[in-house]
Amino acid sequence: MKRVLFLLSVIAVMLLPMAGVSAAESDFSERVSGMAEITAVRVNSGADKIRIVVDASKPIRYTTMTLKNPDRVIVDIQGAWLAAKVKRQISVDSRFVNDIRIGQFNKNTVRVVVENKVGSNNYKVFPLAGGPVPGRVVLDFGNLNDSSKTVIATPDVKKPAATKPNTSSSSSVQKNPSETKPTSQTRKPSSAAQTQPVTPTKPAATTPVSKSEDIDGPAKDAAGTGSQTAGNTSGDKGQTNSNTNTGNDGAIISDDTDADIAALNGVKGKKITIDAGHGGNDSGAIGPTGVMEKTVTLRIANELRRLLVAEGATVYMTRTTDTEVSPKGANASDIEELQARCDVANNTKSDIFLSIHMDSFSSGAAKGTTGYYYSLGSKRSRDLADKVRQGVIDQIGTQSRGTQSCNFYVVKHTDMPATLVEVAFISNPQEEQLLNSEDGIKKAAQGIADGIADYFG
Repeated sequence: MKRVLFLLSVIAVMLLPMAGVSAAESDFSERVSGMAEITAVRVNSGADKIRIVVDASKPIRYTTMTLKNPDRVIVDIQGAWLAAKVKRQISVDSRFVNDIRIGQFNKNTVRVVVENKVGSNNYKVFPLAGGPVPGRVVLDFGNLNDSSKTVIATPDVKKPAATKPNTSSSSSVQKNPSETKPTSQTRKPSSAAQTQPVTPTKPAATTPVSKSEDIDGPAKDAAGTGSQTAGNTSGDKGQTNSNTNTGNDGAIISDDTDADIAALNGVKGKKITIDAGHGGNDSGAIGPTGVMEKTVTLRIANELRRLLVAEGATVYMTRTTDTEVSPKGANASDIEELQARCDVANNTKSDIFLSIHMDSFSSGAAKGTTGYYYSLGSKRSRDLADKVRQGVIDQIGTQSRGTQSCNFYVVKHTDMPATLVEVAFISNPQEEQLLNSEDGIKKAAQGIADGIADYFG
């Protein structure tokens, strides 16, 4: 009897930490319920200004203030919590901004601090309505008066031209030796080649940033405050404006502003070929519940096209429906089918080529995301593969299987930087379910789009 009681007490002690974790997770979920999640802080540098865009999961309210010594602009976002994936600090190589920091100022407020070189008259903070992100706040620093060509940055800055912001993508190669993937070098993709480009309409995406300093306590010496709701009202430098869809200078926030974001992003104007793997009589791999690779890749490709067009890219699709790419259709050989896909990118002189696939293995335990590039290809192909892989992982939370070299036909016979991304394992029940959902498709496409934007910088 004593032995039984002892065993029961041991089991109870072991279960206590688990109960604590569960309670903590429950408390967190309850606390952030109804709050806006800050999902990214994107940075783009132009010749005359640097633009910082804070993305949120819903419309948000915020206040602004300025501090001196050094000059800082502070934006406090109310009723918000900061996603773990957002970096807390970035040092910006810019004429206009030194440093950007972001942190959870208190349990209900996310604070963004921008240390800048432009003083109190050459920045703007305004909300942005519409577009692919529910809530956005934009911070511009630089030569904001179009009639002025004066360089506003302080004279100790060495570079007179716009510079490229840091990105959050990892370039490290990670491998999981316990899960090797048998892949044919002539994976047969698919598609009815669409060489009529899909052309742009709207904005762009880039990278997260930040850290904490003025983030850890109440700000002092505030030069002014303003209160606004992203997508509704705005204010700046102590002014509040209640006019719907207006910026802090009274300008209407419209599609032109979205276009301005896109213009600062390297994706705008780029020609991109998207290849949805398999199709027609080639189903690709099939998951445990019957989900086919060709269906998942096409859904991701079509959503990715929508995102890239909105960001200003010209997009070419190897296929937009469930069909083969080669004019010979089902009668084409593997090589003819693969070459037809390469021809779409080569004939349109695309800037990059991206082939979308789902991985598969005999064991349902295999999982994760892999980026591939041609083993004898350029460093830019490796960079593209790495950034796309990381973008997917950031969005859908899969395990990284690294960026690996390969001899796949479609990345070997394209004339531009090219990558083949294995988004996840369709043979894994959980990943099959994820990529058969609307949410999973959208997140996978967004991850690829983020990686492409990061690549073009």
